[in-house]
Amino acid sequence: MYPLRRNRRLRTNESMRSLVRETIISPNDFIVPLFVVEGKGVKEEIASMPNYYRLSLDNLQKEVKELWKLGLKSVLLFVKVDDKLKDNSGKEALNADGLMQRAIKTVKNVVPEMIVMTDVALDPFSEYGHDGIISEGKVLNDDTNAVLAEMSLSHAIAGADVVAPSDMMDGRIFEIRTLLEDEGFCDTGIMAYSAKYASAFYGPFRDALDSAPVDSKDIPKDKKTYQMDYGNREEAIRETLMDIDEGADIVMVKPGLCYLDIVREIKDAVNVPVAVYQVSGEYAMLKAAAEKGWLDHDAVMLEQITAIKRAGASLIASYFAKDVVKLIN
Repeated sequence: MYPLRRNRRLRTNESMRSLVRETIISPNDFIVPLFVVEGKGVKEEIASMPNYYRLSLDNLQKEVKELWKLGLKSVLLFVKVDDKLKDNSGKEALNADGLMQRAIKTVKNVVPEMIVMTDVALDPFSEYGHDGIISEGKVLNDDTNAVLAEMSLSHAIAGADVVAPSDMMDGRIFEIRTLLEDEGFCDTGIMAYSAKYASAFYGPFRDALDSAPVDSKDIPKDKKTYQMDYGNREEAIRETLMDIDEGADIVMVKPGLCYLDIVREIKDAVNVPVAVYQVSGEYAMLKAAAEKGWLDHDAVMLEQITAIKRAGASLIASYFAKDVVKLIN
């Protein structure tokens, strides 16, 4: 009862505020997404993602060493595939000497303790820019799952610690887990993109990998037949529980800031770690606003990351990871 209880007593200065703070950010919270390209000496800035780069394998080595020194312990790898290697079957995704497989080995060779997570989806390898095989204008679910399982096995063989299917095909977690178990990779984790919404925030990412759906009347113009409708909440819980039943070790909500209600509901509903992907559009918006002088970049960045963790995220995949850790260190 006021004045016996004055909440402001615990806000009097930064030492007191930090002592009682409920949500603390540390390097252990982050997964660092990295974009990999062919070549040597390549460090190519992504126009729609200022200060973020596509890296050739030699520069990937340098980046991973720096991340490890900062205390960042996990990377999530994406590859930009040459157009001539793209088709409608995902053949290049299964290449034992493909860019993803070599990237996994590169990271493990330079920092063996780094947790390597890998994107499992066909859009970087698809001539149509979709996450699955296309036939008669439709994305085939079960045919795609078979390739995703083989793709995951290929990543596990190369040394991936965790495979991260981001496609939203029905039943793909079961197919992946079953094949990994059958082939003796029982320790390979699965981080399922369980509640991945058909969001308008993915544009810069698709620029980074040249993986946007092709504009053609013969194929779906967007990914709404497999990614979730952003008007739905209960569906996210169902999707997540199904993925856990099928063998997912970590579940993910994507994007981040517009979906914190979903993060909290899933956190309350499950007993596995919940990851959140703070996506490229969220990154690009803050960079643009800060460049205009409209927002304090570092202050807003920390506030956003804290909000994501406060909502229930166990892990945060973020393009801000390195910047945040440098700031808090």
